[in-house]
Amino acid sequence: MQRYNILWADDEIDLLKPHILFLENKGYDITAVNSGSDAVESCEESHFDVVFLDENMPGMSGLEALSHIKSMKPNLPVVMITKNEEESIMEDAIGAKIADYLIKPLNPSQILLSVKKILDNKRLITEKTNMSYQQEFRNISLSFGDDLDFAEWAEVYKKLIYWELEIDSTENKSMYEVLNMQKEEANNQFTKFISDNYESWLNDPDVEKPLLSHQLLKNRVLPQVGQGKSVFFLVIDNLRYDQWKIIEPAVTEYFNVEEEDSYYSILPTTTAYARNSIFSGLMPSEMEKKHPDLWVGEDDDEGKNNNEDKFLEKHLRRLNSTIKFSYHKIKRTSEGKQLVDNINNMLTNDLNVIVYNFVDMLSHARTDMAMIRELAPDESAYRSITKSWIEHSPLLEALRLIAESGSKLIVTTDHGTIRVKKAFKIVGDRNTNTNLRYKQGKNLGYTSGNEVIEVPKPERFFLPKLNVSTSYVFATEDNFFAYPNNFNYYVNYYKDTFQHGGVSMEEMIIPIISLNSKYGK
Repeated sequence: MQRYNILWADDEIDLLKPHILFLENKGYDITAVNSGSDAVESCEESHFDVVFLDENMPGMSGLEALSHIKSMKPNLPVVMITKNEEESIMEDAIGAKIADYLIKPLNPSQILLSVKKILDNKRLITEKTNMSYQQEFRNISLSFGDDLDFAEWAEVYKKLIYWELEIDSTENKSMYEVLNMQKEEANNQFTKFISDNYESWLNDPDVEKPLLSHQLLKNRVLPQVGQGKSVFFLVIDNLRYDQWKIIEPAVTEYFNVEEEDSYYSILPTTTAYARNSIFSGLMPSEMEKKHPDLWVGEDDDEGKNNNEDKFLEKHLRRLNSTIKFSYHKIKRTSEGKQLVDNINNMLTNDLNVIVYNFVDMLSHARTDMAMIRELAPDESAYRSITKSWIEHSPLLEALRLIAESGSKLIVTTDHGTIRVKKAFKIVGDRNTNTNLRYKQGKNLGYTSGNEVIEVPKPERFFLPKLNVSTSYVFATEDNFFAYPNNFNYYVNYYKDTFQHGGVSMEEMIIPIISLNSKYGK
C-alpha cells in the first residue's frame, strides 16, 4: 500500500503529538515544523502529498505560507487549521484554493477524514462504486426479462447511464467492460420492444404509448407559454442523455431543474425526419402530403432542415395559436455571439426556439477527421469534448442572460447517437440513401436477422414512399450498414464512429428538461 507524506506546520506542534502518532499508526509519514517559514522551506526541499497549516502562527502566518506554497506547487493540497471562525479568514483561505478547512480543537477522526478525502478519495470512490454497481447489476439484468413498458425502458436506460458516469469517474474504470456488456444486452432487448410496439404506437389509438417527436411541441412546450414569462425552447442537435448529464452542471449554474423527463424519437432517428417532426407536429408522410413545398425527400440534394421555421409557423397556425415567436438556428460561433447580442430583443416574444448544431457537427467531424477521432476515441472523451464545448460556447452566456431575465428554459434534442461497431452487409440500387443506420429503397438485399427491423409497408410507420415498392430497414443495437463493394475499407472507416438513424436506447430515448431561472424574476 502506498505511504503518504504529510507536512504539519503549527507553532504549538508539541501539543499535537497525540494526533501525529495517531496518523503515523494509520500508515502516514509526518514531518512536523513549528513555523510558516519552515513549512515553505520544507516544501522547497522535499515532496509532500498534503500540508496542514495553522492559520495563526507568529512571523509568517498560515495564509502567507499558503500563498508561497501555492506559488511553488499549485497542485499540492493544503488544509488550513484555525481557532478563528471569522468569515473573512475562511474566504481568504478558500480563495487560495485550499483542500479543506478545519476548526480547532481537532479530534483524530476529523483529521483522518480530511486526509482520506484528499489522498484516498479516488481509491475509496472506485471501491464503493464498483461494489454498488455489482450489487445493482443483477437487478438491472433481471429487469430485462420483465415485460417493460416505454417508461420503464427509459428508467433502465437512465440507470445504465448513471452507472456509466459513475464508473467513468473511478480511477481505473475496471467495471467498464461489464457495464458495456450489460448495455449491449439492454439494447438487444430494447430492439425487440421497439419491434413489437412501435407500429402500434402510431396506428392503435387505444394502446398506451410514449410521447413522440411530433407531439412534443403541443404537449410539453406550448403549455408553458403564456404564463407571463418568455419561454426559450433549446434544441441541441444529437444530444444524448449522458451528454445532458455532463453539461447539466454548467446549465444549473443559472437554472433549477423543475422536471427531467424523456420522450421517444420517431424513426428514422435523423435530423431530417425527427427534428422536422418536432416543429411540424406531423409524421414524415404527413409532412410530405400536407406540405410538399416544404418537405425535402431522400432523392433531393438540398438541405433537409431548411424549413423548420416554416413548419413551426404552420404548426402554430393549425393549432390556432397567436403567440409571438422567433426561430434561430446556430451553426457557428459567430451566430452564437449574435444570439447573445439579441437575447434582450427576444424577451418580447412568447416563445423563442433555438436550434444549436454543435454536437451534430462534432459527431460528423469525428467520423471525417482523424484529429477529432484522436481527441474522442471513446464515449468518455466524447462526453468530455461536449462538456468543454458548452463551457466555452456563447451558448452558456446566452443561458446566463436568459436566466437573468427570469425566463423559462426547456432543453431537449431530436435524436441521439450510438457508437457503431459491427458492419452488416446490404445491397441497394443507386437511389438508396447513404445513412449508415437506416436504408430506404426498392429491392434492398440483406440477410434478415436480429441486426435489423424491416418495414415492408412504410405507410404503417408513416414514412414517405418514393415508389410502390419502397421499403425501409433499420439497423439495431450497434450495427451499421455497409455495401459489399469495398466492404473492408468502409468497415475500417466507419467502425467506432457515432451514427444515428436506427434503433437503440441512445438514439430513441430523448431527454427533455424544464428549468426555472435561479434569479426568480
